[in-house]
Amino acid sequence: MVDKDQKIKFAVVGCGHIGKRHAEMINRNSESELVALIDIKERSSLGLEKYEVPFFSSLEEYLATSPDVDVVNIASPNGFHARQALDALNAKKHVVIEKPMALNKQDAEKVIYQALHVHKHVFAVMQNRYSPPSQWIKELVESGKLGKIFMVQLNCYWNRDDRYYKPESWHGKKELDGGTLFTQFSHFIDIMYWLFGDIENIQTRFADFNHETLTDFEDSGLINFNFVNGGMGCLNYSTAIWNQNQESSLTIIAENGSVKIGGQYMNEVEYCHIKDYVMPELAPTNPGNDYGAYKGSAANHHYVIENVVDVLKGRTAITTNALEGLKVVDIIERIYSSNNIKG
Repeated sequence: MVDKDQKIKFAVVGCGHIGKRHAEMINRNSESELVALIDIKERSSLGLEKYEVPFFSSLEEYLATSPDVDVVNIASPNGFHARQALDALNAKKHVVIEKPMALNKQDAEKVIYQALHVHKHVFAVMQNRYSPPSQWIKELVESGKLGKIFMVQLNCYWNRDDRYYKPESWHGKKELDGGTLFTQFSHFIDIMYWLFGDIENIQTRFADFNHETLTDFEDSGLINFNFVNGGMGCLNYSTAIWNQNQESSLTIIAENGSVKIGGQYMNEVEYCHIKDYVMPELAPTNPGNDYGAYKGSAANHHYVIENVVDVLKGRTAITTNALEGLKVVDIIERIYSSNNIKG
């Protein structure tokens, strides 16, 4: 545990859009301090002028300096997450891992094993849990007010075109990206797992409608399954939407009523009709991350940094722990390896 008056020192690996977001949220937190940035690209090409901290071209180079740092935040391409987490843990540092935690269950398990071995925390970034509608629906499900869960539908319809999948980018490359569910929608699968638990009896159908020259994998999928805890569900997703994101939505049909959260980022309650229940007024949701030509999920990374600080100072528990991060990887891996029908 860190002394309550001491600032938590962070280093960020990967200085793209998300890495810069981590750096900015660390800078804005009065109890944290950014002490290093790490990226294989030249510092001058990354737009990091505002961060006056040492810069390193690799995590290995940085760790070789025996740095005085508490937490290493990993915001590099997906395919590097597990390896870099292990390197940081071996150096006895806590780690924050952007989603996904790894690209396969085996690597995620190695990270968890090593974290236990060196007595360090692993924080899995699943920022959608922090939005007011997500917090509200979590309480609603856990309270039992909905009764038995009958059906759950998760729809994720986003735009990802040649403005996002650029030839020089790691996005769209199987080895580094992993697939549409890993990079684009793993945090929505996390919400589903967080609310309803594990899934089984998975049936899938994938298609590649307009990304054949852009990516190594599908751009759309229809997935049906049962929840281990009861009820059935489906996940329908596509990144083939023209020009802009359409929606991310979650519909729950249950014994005592129905609920739908929608909007571009699951930021609006669109329907709530439940027996003997009056819906409270919710706080506004943060806007989506704006990357210029394309948009991302709600900008909740400041909550992630707050949670890291609070955990290391002994004030609270981890919001998204490593086992939950592993389960999301496990579910995606099982979806991709189930009985596929080519769309």
